[in-house]
Amino acid sequence: MSSADTDSTELSVLPSVAYDPNWCRADLSRVPHIVGEPPGPESRRLHEAASRSYRGLSGQVRLFPVCWDKGMGVVLEDVDGNSYLDFSSGIYVTSLGHCHPKVSEAVAHWAKRLMNCHDFTTPVKAALVEKLAQVLPGDLQGMQLYDSGTVAVEAALRICRAATGRTEFLSCFMDFHGKTLGSASCARMNPMYAATRMPGFYMLPRPDTYRPLWTRNDGSLDTEAYLAYYDQFIQEGTTGQIAAFVLEPIQGWAGTITPPEDFFPKLRTFCDERGILLVADEVLTGMGRTGRWLCMEHWDVLPDVVTLGKGLGNGFPVTACVAREGIMGNFDRISASSSYGGNPMACAAALASVEVIEEEGLLENSRRLGEVALKRMLKMKDEHAIIGDVRAKGCLMGIELVKDRATKEPFEEAGAMVYVKAFRKGLAWIPAGHILRMSPPLVMNEEELAVGLDIIDEAIGETEAELGFA
Repeated sequence: MSSADTDSTELSVLPSVAYDPNWCRADLSRVPHIVGEPPGPESRRLHEAASRSYRGLSGQVRLFPVCWDKGMGVVLEDVDGNSYLDFSSGIYVTSLGHCHPKVSEAVAHWAKRLMNCHDFTTPVKAALVEKLAQVLPGDLQGMQLYDSGTVAVEAALRICRAATGRTEFLSCFMDFHGKTLGSASCARMNPMYAATRMPGFYMLPRPDTYRPLWTRNDGSLDTEAYLAYYDQFIQEGTTGQIAAFVLEPIQGWAGTITPPEDFFPKLRTFCDERGILLVADEVLTGMGRTGRWLCMEHWDVLPDVVTLGKGLGNGFPVTACVAREGIMGNFDRISASSSYGGNPMACAAALASVEVIEEEGLLENSRRLGEVALKRMLKMKDEHAIIGDVRAKGCLMGIELVKDRATKEPFEEAGAMVYVKAFRKGLAWIPAGHILRMSPPLVMNEEELAVGLDIIDEAIGETEAELGFA
């Protein structure tokens, strides 16, 4: 072993990294820049070659099979030399921009030092769990680390069973919690997942202010009516042994569906009165995506169990299941460890990401971008007949397209057209049928945000003209 290997500076948890604060900026005189209509020939060649063996691609890849070469900050470049403004952050993942210098160096440091030691403690793991316990609200102090969101959700289900001695779970229509059997049973089921939902898992309607099932006399959504239905369902449709209510604070896959402001405070009371734990699946919404460490903080509601992921490691696979002090001891009862969870590289990526969010003021920036985007999208709604609703909370944004504002019939054909048109103009983003989903990096600035929204505005206008709505 060389002297460099034993040098005390090598034992630091994270390397010291000096970087230009404007490292992530896009040169808007050159980005987006399309040299040939994408997907270009090299993208198509590589996609076709990979597709001979690699299957099960997402809808966004099938709609637009571009092949990526590199990314830096808020910019992506494909193998044909086209550059794009990133409005997807991978898929809500690279919240700090592609290849953030501090995160990249943190991973590299531990990749050269120690890659895996199962669930033994390492300096970087100790620093990470201490940091997470510091930034998360309330007494969310107990945690275990994993490598995917669905595994973190499965751990949340197990800890709720252990803590309550109960076996049943409630979740909501259109939620998404993962693709393993337990987490998939908390969401819309694909028949390929299993012959049926796991026993003891039940689905309930979720309040959607744009498409309410129950309303008051003034037409506004009636949260109390939803809760009354939940109560009746528990009595009539379950054995009453409900361990937890599992929800996304804002539904991502469903299209950035945001609940009414009174829903989570009232649901917290509803659960407390019945001894039901509240699980917030914040894999998508957490770590600053909505302008808070946890999205649930917007409603001053503290869940009993939280799952974190996606932006936690800014692209490196690291997730967490976190529990309040009163139930955290149950981690010891559920065989909580995993092969890859909490490895030094993953811990380094997560610790560096949390520090970057603090150091660069990204919670505040996320909230500011959300406010700017919502104002602009409301203007777009006034100008485009096919926009039925718009929403934004931090850097989690959505535009819902409809054929008719009175009937609110979803306009999926328009959604696909707008997605492809904007992509061809140099905007990398996420489709969701008739709902346009946007999740720009938290490091984006208002000028870059405006360029992306301009592209979407233009693509919607072109789509309306082609479909006879102009």
